[in-house]
Amino acid sequence: MLDTRPLLMTSDFPSLRRSKLETLQLNLGYLCNLSCTHCHVNAGPTRKELMTRETIDLVLDYVKKHEIKTIDLTGGAPEMNPDFRYLVKEARSLGVHVMDRCNLTILQEPGYEDLAEFLSDNEVEIVASLPCYTQDNVDKQRGKGVFDGSMLALQQLNHLGYGKGHENRKLSLVYNPVGPFLPPPQDKLEADYKRELAEHFDIHFDHLFTITNMPISRFGSVLISKGEFDNYMQLLKSSYSSENLKSVMCRTIISVDWEGYVYDCDFNQMLNMPMRLKGREIKSEHIIASDTPKGLHLSEILNENLLGSNIAIADHCYGCTAGQGSSCGGALD
Repeated sequence: MLDTRPLLMTSDFPSLRRSKLETLQLNLGYLCNLSCTHCHVNAGPTRKELMTRETIDLVLDYVKKHEIKTIDLTGGAPEMNPDFRYLVKEARSLGVHVMDRCNLTILQEPGYEDLAEFLSDNEVEIVASLPCYTQDNVDKQRGKGVFDGSMLALQQLNHLGYGKGHENRKLSLVYNPVGPFLPPPQDKLEADYKRELAEHFDIHFDHLFTITNMPISRFGSVLISKGEFDNYMQLLKSSYSSENLKSVMCRTIISVDWEGYVYDCDFNQMLNMPMRLKGREIKSEHIIASDTPKGLHLSEILNENLLGSNIAIADHCYGCTAGQGSSCGGALD
């Protein structure tokens, strides 16, 4: 896979500082039942990296100490982590809101037949990836049969009360473009999704999030191989909106990787751009094989107040500020 990191590190993107921390986004591992072309973490069925119970308990300690409101679970397929259910139950017992970034097809996999009911019983918000409301586009991006499996999963979730306006059964869908272009206006596309899915499949959901594809990992490698990387970066930069700076997700979120190291966002994690705090040295044992610093571990910032600290930036940050803006919660404006 071609590496986009050297192409992104020299950047004129504006500096950013942290606001009050509200959300921990946890990557529970890269194991996944799918291998999507847009995946920025290069997840798949053969990946072995998984967050351990010890690290999960450290996360729960951090949540209690800093009164975190939300944990946002991602992967891979986060549900494939053996301790996924333990984490959900413990977090919910603390009154923490839990979001599961679900690829939907996992609900149909052998051994996960009761997963939808588990999510419902624990009032977990589901944010489900569905790059289009047509079969051809979904299967092209995510693999043959994924669309049909996704429709069955959404119908199952609707049967459990998801997607019908209930505060404790939220169901949102996520749209990623199938190529090197920006998402269309979120409100218009949401109306299209709701109309088409209701008419053809009797499926209902609460919100649609449009997310810009980042020029990193698998998608970035495809851009380079097709000679489209520079043009895509120019699109992101020419579509920059300074108004989106105040709402970018890295101001109120930190990303924790499967080993417990911390980053300013999930995209920085995939680029190995660790969070840096003023006056904190990186320990020698945190140097990986490439001699690139691994950065700070969650255990090292248990007592740190991150308010006002600098956020690590590079050219991929233009993806979050282009057009209507993009975050894990969809468009920013």
